[in-house]
Amino acid sequence: MSGNNNKESSNQPNLDGVDAAANEQNNSANHDATKIQKPELALAAVVKTQQQPIVSKVKDASEFGKVAVVYGGNSNERSVSLDSGAAVLLALQNQGVDATHFDPKYQQITDLMAYDRVFNVLHGRGGEDGVLQGMLQWLDIPQTGSGILASALGMDKVRTKQLWQGCGLATAPFALLTADTDWQQVVNMLGLPLIIKPVHEGSSIGMTKVNNLDELPAAYATAIGCGDAVMAERWITGREFTIAIVDDEAYPVIRLEPADITNFYDFDAKYNRNDTGYYIPCGLSANEEQHLQALSLAAFRAVDAKGWGRVDAMQDQQGNFWLLEINTVPGMTSHSLVPMAAKARGMDFDQLCWHILAQTI
Repeated sequence: MSGNNNKESSNQPNLDGVDAAANEQNNSANHDATKIQKPELALAAVVKTQQQPIVSKVKDASEFGKVAVVYGGNSNERSVSLDSGAAVLLALQNQGVDATHFDPKYQQITDLMAYDRVFNVLHGRGGEDGVLQGMLQWLDIPQTGSGILASALGMDKVRTKQLWQGCGLATAPFALLTADTDWQQVVNMLGLPLIIKPVHEGSSIGMTKVNNLDELPAAYATAIGCGDAVMAERWITGREFTIAIVDDEAYPVIRLEPADITNFYDFDAKYNRNDTGYYIPCGLSANEEQHLQALSLAAFRAVDAKGWGRVDAMQDQQGNFWLLEINTVPGMTSHSLVPMAAKARGMDFDQLCWHILAQTI
């Protein structure tokens, strides 16, 4: 078993300069939490706080050449990928990009040699775990997002957390599980509640919150049904945040609040429900938000992530931040968080897709 038994308050990273920089802006920013019931109004107010506009290095769509937007695939996240990819494809086509849908479930991956570059929106295994990244690198085809190493690490929650621990970055204590695990020992180590997760899945697929010992076997069965490895993670009671990172910049932090605040931001809350709360500004002080942004950037860089992605974190009731996981190919659906953060940063969805694709030039 692996975990961290230190007191929560003693496991925070030392991010030099974060607090001092934040204090300089503390009087100028508005940090009252605003629930985004009318996103355009709330986000427009946040845009005013941004200092530097984002300017793309690509001025004409012809510079991209022929683009394959890769989405669909065979993973458990196929349905989400289909939604994300369709939105990206339309956004690029709206701007004159010669973009085409490419679905590895029905097309040979070597057919990508006919394209000049790839916009990868293939969530889950095969597209987010280094497999597609390695193939495209072998074929010398420019691609959006992270390379082989970061993709493989990011898709493996346990190895990501082990790396973060080695870098001194706070992440919730955890343990690997098997069918022979002593459930009582897990509870003794991590306490209750727990969150049980497949190690190699995204979009909260196969995850279960466990409130008592008797629920552990069923939660394990659910998770192992989605993959080959399962982990238990200490439940952090507090507020959940997500941080979009594009071009090595942490965008405005979003606070997530499921309608059932005793539960977690699960698949249903992410993609199906309309009563999940998204807060920008996130309700943190300037000091706290910049600290969380710096922590997220450190976590992003630690796994060698590039281009764009998203880091998820919790703040416990004592005010400590805990890293949960990293997403190297985040969702791009109507409910997705990176587009929401980009809007707060001053980019609409079409501009965001253009900007991400421009990283391949």
